[in-house]
Amino acid sequence: MSTSLLSHAFGARGYRYVRTAYTEGQVIFTIRQEPRTCRCSARGSGDVLSRGQVERRFRCLPIGARATSLVLPVPRVECRACGAVRQVDVAFADPRRSYTRAFQRYVLELARRMTIRDVAAHLNVGWDLVKDIQKRDLARRYARPKLKHLRHIAIDEIAVAKGHRYMTVVMDLETGAVVFVGDGKGADALKPFWKRLRPSGAKVTAVAMDMSAAYRQAVSAHLKGATIVFDHFHVIKLFNDKLSGLRRSLYHQAKDEQKKVLKGARWLLLKNPENLDADRDAKQRLEEALALNKPLATAYYMKEDLRRFWEQPGKRFAAAWLNDWLRRADASGVKMLQQMARTLAAHRAGLLAYYDAMITSGPLEGTNNKIKTTEQPPPGRRWVRQSAESPTGMGAERRKPLTSSLAQDPKGVGRSCRPVGTRPTGSFRLEGEGF
Repeated sequence: MSTSLLSHAFGARGYRYVRTAYTEGQVIFTIRQEPRTCRCSARGSGDVLSRGQVERRFRCLPIGARATSLVLPVPRVECRACGAVRQVDVAFADPRRSYTRAFQRYVLELARRMTIRDVAAHLNVGWDLVKDIQKRDLARRYARPKLKHLRHIAIDEIAVAKGHRYMTVVMDLETGAVVFVGDGKGADALKPFWKRLRPSGAKVTAVAMDMSAAYRQAVSAHLKGATIVFDHFHVIKLFNDKLSGLRRSLYHQAKDEQKKVLKGARWLLLKNPENLDADRDAKQRLEEALALNKPLATAYYMKEDLRRFWEQPGKRFAAAWLNDWLRRADASGVKMLQQMARTLAAHRAGLLAYYDAMITSGPLEGTNNKIKTTEQPPPGRRWVRQSAESPTGMGAERRKPLTSSLAQDPKGVGRSCRPVGTRPTGSFRLEGEGF
């Protein structure tokens, strides 16, 4: 095997070929580095003394279906400039990794078309190695997004691991990109974001969020002059939570026959009327539940009426409409509605700010669900099963080992060689008696 083939096919430039071994269906190339090319990995100095070597094996591009490895005795050198003894850098692999950069690129290319499990089975490696390569690639490309173009952002918190862990997410509403994910919730979780935002020169003019006092104070302190918009989604979610509490209290006070009707009404109360399932008589069941109790019916219809606040033709009309809704809620005599009216009145400015900057954190809610999914603990089988159900549609047939065309048709004359990773390797012609 030539040194040039090592360089062009496997990316091992600047190394000398020693030998090839074939063991247990694998191809193992041993290479070595010339002493004159050794440099201190910290200073780059060539003024070094040899201090032995450490043999390492690196997984590289497969040859057809055969796993292929490079074995390199990595030199250890003492730098005369800094006095430290270190291993020299390996030119074709990242630090602390057991595979080459070419192998890494090959895995990423396969992962665009196959599930993680299928890629691992095809290359005969663990799925955790494939996942690690993907995570490192994502971190390299998206870990520190640029912030200087931010104008409209959304801030929200999510709970993962059944509420035992919280994360704070910031999204650029103009591009849909997540620009920050911090551990924890509240103002402290945003401190690293403010630290990065300050030198970026970004001019954020509007922020969509829930009615959290902690986030409101943090935004007011760090984004002076930015419009704070209390998001439509969070207002309705708060109303739905209070409506569920009202239904629960009424259920405990109801008679047995009434309990049967109220028991299945929770999700009917939370759904938009246009989303009620006609095939299951959802609308009729909702009307029966509302007819049992006037306070519940009043609260439900007031919730649906509140949605119209975000449909007004302008801020002046929205202010008049909100005043009217607050008066009706206070006069309803329903304690839950009166509490909701006081909450909305206290956050009136943030609600009306929607008509100054018509933004919502709706796009962030969908992203939050994806983050929750990726942050779930992935213990083995369960995680692999989720990967196998990826929308790529790549199934078990992708894991079949590649077989040579010669083995399939030994009487052929012109045959293509096995590829080295993604590189075609030309062809050969069989000549002589018997072919």
